[in-house]
Amino acid sequence: MAEINKVNNYKTVYRGGTAEIVEKKSRFIAHSAHVESEEEALAFIEQIKKQYWDARHNCHAFSVGVTNETARCSDDGEPAQTAGKPMLDVLMGQQLKNTVVVVTRYFGGTLLGTGGLVRAYSAAVQEGLKESLIIEKFLCRRDYTMLGKMQYLAAKLNLMILDTLYTEGVEMQLLVPDTQYAVFIKEVTEASNGKVVPESEGLCYGADVEGKIEIFDA
Repeated sequence: MAEINKVNNYKTVYRGGTAEIVEKKSRFIAHSAHVESEEEALAFIEQIKKQYWDARHNCHAFSVGVTNETARCSDDGEPAQTAGKPMLDVLMGQQLKNTVVVVTRYFGGTLLGTGGLVRAYSAAVQEGLKESLIIEKFLCRRDYTMLGKMQYLAAKLNLMILDTLYTEGVEMQLLVPDTQYAVFIKEVTEASNGKVVPESEGLCYGADVEGKIEIFDA
């Protein structure tokens, strides 16, 4: 049962990447990053602008927020809607949240036309995202339980076991997808004849990051 202003899952950049493409001698250098606020996005954009101060254009796009997104983009001197909008379209097309991209252009002396610019900026962002680590976060609950049958139930429900403590009994820390929480409680109640009540630490997001489960604030 997800709480208000929570979504069950979303994709974001975990680790930013950099890529470069060349179109008719113009260089397009893409950088991506994970951000949690519009202020962080603007700070990253300024960082790239300072790094590439001699470039003709530093165009950007970002989407911040998981439920009520703030989406912004800038052509930074390129013809209207030939850079920032196509860049933002790539982010939206890949359903990426809390992500910023900046594409720096060094002019190569040949005009690309509006269609050529749209294709070049879109392609640069796509290449930059390929070099990034993108993860999908799932809304979960961290629960503790000392039910003896928990290993069996964890396997049955395909739950992630975060930790196992051997004290007077066996205590397990589990990561339960929020969409399965009602089923999880029902299974534990039935298996223990109502004697075991899992202790929940509340909502969080869990994600597989290069084969390892990581926990994020919800």
